[in-house]
Amino acid sequence: MKICFLGAGALGSSLGGVLTEAGVDVYLIDPWAVHVEAMARDGLRLREGTEERVVKVRAATDCRGIGPADLIVVVVKSYNTRAAIEQAGPIVGDKTIVLSLQNGLGNEDLLAEVVGKARVLGGRTYAGGVLLGPGHVLTGRKGKQTYIGEMDGTVTDRVRQITQVFTQAGLETLISPNIMEMIWDKLLINSATGALAGITRLPYGELYKLPDLMACGVAAVAEGMAVAQAGGMQLSITDPKAVWFKAAEGLPAAFKPSMLQDVEKGARTEIDFINGAIVREGEKFHIQTPVNRVLVACIKGIEAYQRIAGEPS
Repeated sequence: MKICFLGAGALGSSLGGVLTEAGVDVYLIDPWAVHVEAMARDGLRLREGTEERVVKVRAATDCRGIGPADLIVVVVKSYNTRAAIEQAGPIVGDKTIVLSLQNGLGNEDLLAEVVGKARVLGGRTYAGGVLLGPGHVLTGRKGKQTYIGEMDGTVTDRVRQITQVFTQAGLETLISPNIMEMIWDKLLINSATGALAGITRLPYGELYKLPDLMACGVAAVAEGMAVAQAGGMQLSITDPKAVWFKAAEGLPAAFKPSMLQDVEKGARTEIDFINGAIVREGEKFHIQTPVNRVLVACIKGIEAYQRIAGEPS
């Protein structure tokens, strides 16, 4: 199976490196030239726990010259989804499948608008990575499952094949007949802490010490649950407080969610696809989401300040 990762940041490099190491035909595609050049020249330095090894990967800054892929795994930031898949024409063949392993809600719809619904699979992964520098990534995959599935809930041969390839490579992957519910489960976890950490700039160890922040996070999750249930979603957790605590499960006190990392870098966040998605979906069902609306406004205010102040972008 020929797999192309659209996005070779922390997650894409981590997953792609592990698959390459297992002998899978993988290409890592990312516009960050310095990172791509480092991987092409020196290999991908893959740190796992206290061990580090070098994996010889194939990396490129665009899709030209690679040829059609069997599977495209999309792991770009949600706001780059449409642009990334529109530029992926050279790797889209007659039988190419497109799998989103992104955060947030709505990525699968954006992909389907470009390549067609029949090609698109949904997915969520609890594996992760930290980009330590160009060509250097920390991977976290052990004990972290990945779930994939057809958007209509059917269990198909193509889903079985991808699951088998990933699992045999050391990425524990399971088939979900309810992938939209799983997407909502992960969305609620991200909505609980991401914006609050981005606003306060507190890592989990400090964030979880403050009862007022917990009350706010739990309220944001409760709004999201009400919206999801109005849309017919059968969630795996129905207690908002349980989601709040699950968000930090197994993570160190120094952990910073991606939204906080983006704020610290002065980069654009995925707020529109997380808490913002809850607000938009709530409007469809005439459900008020005041807490999520305020969290969105605060993050957008921080982004605006960074642009005006000339902070790094």
